[in-house]
Amino acid sequence: MPTDRKEDYLKEIDKIVAEKGYAQVKDLANALDVGPSSVTGMFKKLADDGFINYEKYGGVTLTKRGKEIARTTQEKFSSINEFLKVLGVCEEIADEDACKMEHILDMETYETFLNFKEFAKTKEGKNLIEKFKDFEKNKKQSK
Repeated sequence: MPTDRKEDYLKEIDKIVAEKGYAQVKDLANALDVGPSSVTGMFKKLADDGFINYEKYGGVTLTKRGKEIARTTQEKFSSINEFLKVLGVCEEIADEDACKMEHILDMETYETFLNFKEFAKTKEGKNLIEKFKDFEKNKKQSK
Protein backbone atom coordinates (compact mmCIF):
# COMPACT_ATOMS: atom_id res chain seq x y z
CA MET A 1 0.00 0.00 0.00
CA PRO A 2 1.48 3.36 -1.00
CA THR A 3 1.95 6.17 1.49
CA ASP A 4 -0.32 9.22 1.50
CA ARG A 5 2.42 11.25 -0.18
CA LYS A 6 2.89 8.66 -2.92
CA GLU A 7 -0.87 8.66 -3.53
CA ASP A 8 -0.81 12.46 -3.84
CA TYR A 9 2.02 12.25 -6.37
CA LEU A 10 0.26 9.55 -8.37
CA LYS A 11 -2.96 11.54 -8.41
CA GLU A 12 -1.14 14.66 -9.61
CA ILE A 13 0.88 12.74 -12.21
CA ASP A 14 -2.38 11.32 -13.55
CA LYS A 15 -3.86 14.82 -13.94
CA ILE A 16 -0.77 16.12 -15.75
CA VAL A 17 -0.46 13.08 -18.00
CA ALA A 18 -4.14 13.51 -18.95
CA GLU A 19 -3.34 17.08 -20.06
CA LYS A 20 -0.06 16.63 -21.92
CA GLY A 21 0.72 12.93 -22.20
CA TYR A 22 3.56 12.82 -19.67
CA ALA A 23 4.71 14.60 -16.51
CA GLN A 24 8.09 16.14 -15.77
CA VAL A 25 9.85 17.08 -12.57
CA LYS A 26 9.01 20.77 -13.00
CA ASP A 27 5.30 19.95 -13.48
CA LEU A 28 5.10 18.13 -10.16
CA ALA A 29 7.30 20.63 -8.36
CA ASN A 30 4.91 23.42 -9.40
CA ALA A 31 1.72 21.46 -8.76
CA LEU A 32 2.73 20.20 -5.32
CA ASP A 33 4.80 23.21 -4.30
CA VAL A 34 7.94 21.18 -3.61
CA GLY A 35 11.51 21.36 -4.80
CA PRO A 36 12.71 19.54 -7.92
CA SER A 37 15.04 17.33 -5.87
CA SER A 38 12.07 16.11 -3.80
CA VAL A 39 10.22 15.22 -6.99
CA THR A 40 13.24 13.39 -8.43
CA GLY A 41 13.58 11.39 -5.22
CA MET A 42 9.90 10.49 -5.24
CA PHE A 43 10.03 9.53 -8.92
CA LYS A 44 12.77 7.03 -8.06
CA LYS A 45 10.66 5.56 -5.24
CA LEU A 46 7.52 5.39 -7.40
CA ALA A 47 9.49 3.69 -10.19
CA ASP A 48 11.00 1.19 -7.74
CA ASP A 49 7.48 0.42 -6.47
CA GLY A 50 6.26 -0.15 -10.03
CA PHE A 51 3.86 2.82 -10.09
CA ILE A 52 5.49 4.91 -12.84
CA ASN A 53 7.58 4.58 -15.97
CA TYR A 54 10.53 6.88 -15.34
CA GLU A 55 13.52 7.88 -17.39
CA LYS A 56 16.00 10.28 -15.83
CA TYR A 57 15.65 13.76 -17.42
CA GLY A 58 12.55 12.59 -19.29
CA GLY A 59 8.84 12.50 -18.69
CA VAL A 60 6.99 9.99 -16.57
CA THR A 61 3.78 8.09 -17.13
CA LEU A 62 1.81 5.85 -14.84
CA THR A 63 1.91 2.08 -14.98
CA LYS A 64 -1.41 0.24 -14.86
CA ARG A 65 -0.97 -0.22 -11.11
CA GLY A 66 -0.08 3.46 -10.62
CA LYS A 67 -3.09 4.54 -12.66
CA GLU A 68 -5.43 2.38 -10.57
CA ILE A 69 -4.17 3.93 -7.35
CA ALA A 70 -4.33 7.46 -8.78
CA ARG A 71 -7.88 7.00 -10.02
CA THR A 72 -9.10 5.39 -6.79
CA THR A 73 -7.54 8.20 -4.76
CA GLN A 74 -9.08 10.85 -7.03
CA GLU A 75 -12.50 9.18 -6.86
CA LYS A 76 -12.35 9.11 -3.08
CA PHE A 77 -11.31 12.76 -2.98
CA SER A 78 -14.09 13.84 -5.35
CA SER A 79 -16.80 11.88 -3.55
CA ILE A 80 -15.80 13.08 -0.10
CA ASN A 81 -15.33 16.66 -1.29
CA GLU A 82 -18.73 16.75 -2.99
CA PHE A 83 -20.46 15.35 0.07
CA LEU A 84 -18.80 17.76 2.47
CA LYS A 85 -19.96 20.64 0.28
CA VAL A 86 -23.53 19.24 0.26
CA LEU A 87 -23.39 19.35 4.05
CA GLY A 88 -22.45 23.02 3.87
CA VAL A 89 -18.70 22.86 4.49
CA CYS A 90 -16.98 25.74 2.69
CA GLU A 91 -15.01 24.82 -0.44
CA GLU A 92 -11.54 25.47 0.97
CA ILE A 93 -12.07 23.36 4.08
CA ALA A 94 -13.86 20.65 2.08
CA ASP A 95 -10.81 20.45 -0.23
CA GLU A 96 -8.38 20.20 2.68
CA ASP A 97 -10.42 17.65 4.62
CA ALA A 98 -11.20 15.51 1.57
CA CYS A 99 -7.48 15.38 0.77
CA LYS A 100 -6.78 14.04 4.26
CA MET A 101 -9.74 11.67 4.37
CA GLU A 102 -9.06 10.09 0.95
CA HIS A 103 -6.00 8.41 2.43
CA ILE A 104 -7.34 7.13 5.72
CA LEU A 105 -10.77 5.69 4.97
CA ASP A 106 -10.96 1.93 5.00
CA MET A 107 -12.70 0.59 1.88
CA GLU A 108 -15.64 -0.69 3.95
CA THR A 109 -16.10 2.76 5.48
CA TYR A 110 -15.73 4.37 2.06
CA GLU A 111 -18.37 2.06 0.55
CA THR A 112 -20.76 2.91 3.40
CA PHE A 113 -19.99 6.57 2.81
CA LEU A 114 -20.81 6.16 -0.90
CA ASN A 115 -24.09 4.44 -0.03
CA PHE A 116 -25.04 7.34 2.26
CA LYS A 117 -24.06 9.80 -0.44
CA GLU A 118 -26.32 7.93 -2.88
CA PHE A 119 -29.11 7.93 -0.27
CA ALA A 120 -28.69 11.69 0.10
CA LYS A 121 -29.76 12.05 -3.55
CA THR A 122 -33.10 10.35 -2.93
CA LYS A 123 -36.20 12.26 -1.83
CA GLU A 124 -35.87 11.05 1.77
CA GLY A 125 -32.17 11.78 1.74
CA LYS A 126 -32.63 15.31 0.44
CA ASN A 127 -35.17 15.94 3.18
CA LEU A 128 -32.73 14.60 5.74
CA ILE A 129 -29.94 16.84 4.45
CA GLU A 130 -32.22 19.90 4.51
CA LYS A 131 -33.28 19.08 8.08
CA PHE A 132 -29.63 18.75 9.04
CA LYS A 133 -28.76 22.11 7.46
CA ASP A 134 -31.64 23.74 9.36
CA PHE A 135 -30.49 22.07 12.57
CA GLU A 136 -26.92 23.25 12.04
CA LYS A 137 -28.04 26.79 11.19
CA ASN A 138 -30.15 26.99 14.35
CA LYS A 139 -27.31 25.56 16.42
CA LYS A 140 -24.89 28.22 15.12
CA GLN A 141 -27.40 31.01 15.70
CA SER A 142 -27.98 29.92 19.31
CA LYS A 143 -24.28 30.22 20.19
